[in-house]
Amino acid sequence: MQKKNIYTQKEIQGQPLLWKSVFDLLISKQQDITKFLSPILEIPDLQIVLSGAGSSAFIGDASQGLVQQATGHSTRAIATTDIVTHPQLFLQKDKPVLFVSFARSGNSPESVESVKLVDDFCQEAFHLIITCNEVGKLVKYARQHSKKAYALLLPEEAHDKSLAMTGSFTSMLLSVLLIFRKNKLESDREEIEKISWQGIKILETQELFKKIAAKNFNRVVFLGSGPMLGIARECHLKLQELTDGQVICKHDSFLGFRHGPRAVIDENTLMVYLFSPVDHVYKYELDLAKSISEGPHNTKCISIGRGKEEGLNSCLNIDLKLEQNEELAIIPYTLIGQLLGMYKSLALNLDPDNPSTSGAISRVVEGVIIYDYPKTLQE
Repeated sequence: MQKKNIYTQKEIQGQPLLWKSVFDLLISKQQDITKFLSPILEIPDLQIVLSGAGSSAFIGDASQGLVQQATGHSTRAIATTDIVTHPQLFLQKDKPVLFVSFARSGNSPESVESVKLVDDFCQEAFHLIITCNEVGKLVKYARQHSKKAYALLLPEEAHDKSLAMTGSFTSMLLSVLLIFRKNKLESDREEIEKISWQGIKILETQELFKKIAAKNFNRVVFLGSGPMLGIARECHLKLQELTDGQVICKHDSFLGFRHGPRAVIDENTLMVYLFSPVDHVYKYELDLAKSISEGPHNTKCISIGRGKEEGLNSCLNIDLKLEQNEELAIIPYTLIGQLLGMYKSLALNLDPDNPSTSGAISRVVEGVIIYDYPKTLQE
């Protein structure tokens, strides 16, 4: 009988150490990255576009606001899957653009085509490629176009072998957040130690995740605010794909969830609260969490980040000793969806390394035919 879970658990557990390796890599590449980016970031009216497909797109969702705040440039997260079908709606010919591609393999048809479309549509385009595969097509592109493209190749450990993106997601997210910070990287070392400690603290609760995964729930809702909304989105996908769609998941902001989506809650729903490190934001979040706990379904929850609050029906609380505006905390929060997904996959007798029994999803998306974009629509 084929063994299960050869890679997924190892790749999830290896992340706290991997984040330190990514940080050390960025320190070693800092001069090259600065040489490439500095003149680009001085261009007036520069737009930054953060792009990827699937989980890679959610890196853009989570980092968009923080990158915009750090650079002062208009920054948008646009999935490659949207650019491929509707480039005319997202790409502006007369605006210089820094196109940041996130790609585990660098071979996704949409990722490769999006880079081509950006070059075709935009008069002045530059590319920062953050990837985990040294032989991927995007790395090859960067080497061939070194005057306008730079590829950051992450450590080999970030190149997940399992179907689900785990270390690759957190490593690419950490990279983009650090790259666009104005301060010297060395000053961030203490924060890297903090998130590694937070990751280890989450991993120490694995037995509790295993017990929770054995419970009878088939709906899970992940809530987050601001940058944490992108993490909620990634967590929802991770659990859903690792359970082969047997657990239906949803993500939303805490305030947004009040406006209709709350109707999804029933007696088989588990809520996951990714609480903000910002006290002002947390007040709004806690109000909703308490309101749900007082509802008719006796809804159970997992609460992450803050100390345990009374009356939330919490089956797991992890206090990460957050400090105000702790931006990098979104990195370890990602482990919540990964662990819940892995253990629920095993509880359903699936293989987390390859949970899709029908083959509907695969490690690198296949079957996408790329069609030439009509020249008449580019004019």
